[in-house]
Amino acid sequence: MTNEAQFWDKIAAKYAASPIKDEAAYQITLERTASYLQPDQEALELGCGTGNTAVKLAPHLGRLVATDLSQKMLDFGARRAREAGVTNLELVQAEPMTAPEGPFDVVLAFNLFHLLGDLDANLHAAAMRLRPGGLFISKTVCMQDIRSPLKRLLIRGMIPLMRLVGKAPDVVHFMSVADWQARIEAAGFEIIETGSYPVDLPNRFVVARKR
Repeated sequence: MTNEAQFWDKIAAKYAASPIKDEAAYQITLERTASYLQPDQEALELGCGTGNTAVKLAPHLGRLVATDLSQKMLDFGARRAREAGVTNLELVQAEPMTAPEGPFDVVLAFNLFHLLGDLDANLHAAAMRLRPGGLFISKTVCMQDIRSPLKRLLIRGMIPLMRLVGKAPDVVHFMSVADWQARIEAAGFEIIETGSYPVDLPNRFVVARKR
């Protein structure tokens, strides 16, 4: 088991019990994502965590394969799916570059890519799992664009300290919205919708079509 898998396994129960920090922003993300989904589509979610979003989006699809590095996270997802009566959701332990290959109509990734080591390789892996014209729908924290310089400095300084006491993962990227979107386009996508939900800690929502 990798260090990253151990980290997420360790915090899975606390993560599952934590309330959503910005419910309004979360609901906008769900609504905008669902507007692109169809009941005849097959989708892949990368980094599904405890499956909260997967359970909500699966009813809009024909089939959703949700993956995560942490088996304990997936166990919470399986429980949520059973409780919600969702039967078209398949949970698979995998990293983005080892996820089922599809091809899929949609690849989803929420609050994931700022935690991955090689952004470009992982974006390429997402693109390779899509049919031509398929959609990559993501939401990614872009901490370089935090409006307050003091807040940005504090967060940047806190992460290494949190990592020392096991409260933060090994990889946390500080990237700007412009950099993130340029990487998406360089991976072979055409961006068709963007938004920041919430705005202050830019959590960039991007819908991009595979060229």
